[in-house]
Amino acid sequence: MGIRLQKIDIPKIAIINASEPVPENGPPLSQATQFYLNLKGTGKSKTFKQAAIRNSGYLINLLGDRSIGEYSTADAGKLRTWLLDKELSIASIRRVFGTIRSIINLTISEYGLSCNNGFSRIYMPDETRVKSRKSIPVPDILKVQSICREMDDDLRWLIGLVSDTGARLAEIAGLAMSDIKLEAPLPYIQIKPHSWRPLKTKSSSRMVPLIGAALWSAKRIKSSPDSVFAFPRYSNEERCNANSASAALNKWLKPYVPEQCVIHSFRHSLRDRLRAVECPSSL
Repeated sequence: MGIRLQKIDIPKIAIINASEPVPENGPPLSQATQFYLNLKGTGKSKTFKQAAIRNSGYLINLLGDRSIGEYSTADAGKLRTWLLDKELSIASIRRVFGTIRSIINLTISEYGLSCNNGFSRIYMPDETRVKSRKSIPVPDILKVQSICREMDDDLRWLIGLVSDTGARLAEIAGLAMSDIKLEAPLPYIQIKPHSWRPLKTKSSSRMVPLIGAALWSAKRIKSSPDSVFAFPRYSNEERCNANSASAALNKWLKPYVPEQCVIHSFRHSLRDRLRAVECPSSL
């Protein structure tokens, strides 16, 4: 998703008081967000609530906690520019706008408001206009993997697994010990949803074979069975903090990989490595 905005203060969510009249332009965005979560959040994952609070928080921090009808299309454009300047991908910005648009639409509909949604029609540049992440060249991958074996700690095990599986960072950081299957004829990891770490899509559930640095990492993890989580530094019963892992790993990787390459670049690299050997797309 590009970088996550981790250093902004997300305002506390206020609750709409049903006994108070709703202004013509609707309640403040913070209250509308809580109203949205009360109606649509039941049975949803924690990430649904976190995304709603985070995404509306971007707008509140930039332009203030206004009544929902006071945000104009020009204001939506200001948020788009701000997020682009923070180097979020177009896909991530679209998700932010989708959340805000849904919050405002639901509040307008449920309260019978006549105000407009300034986020209903906003132009988004094509994804091709945004720099794509680069792949890490194979010599650099091998160099990083060699250093990981020398340092031999949980952060380097995490890199080892990502580098030779092509899995998303959150998928690896959120593994349970039981997801690592070293006893199988061909060792593999079982990527499946957990209460602390859902998957991006239903099709993301899969078995991924372990080879090279990934197999080394898996063996090192299983040799230290102190937790039910493969990476207890980043996962617990409540959540998987992949953002924290990403920040730490990208900082460490920076001297060893080309400019603009990040931990997610290993995923692109594996795709290129598979294409180079003409691996069937069905695999």
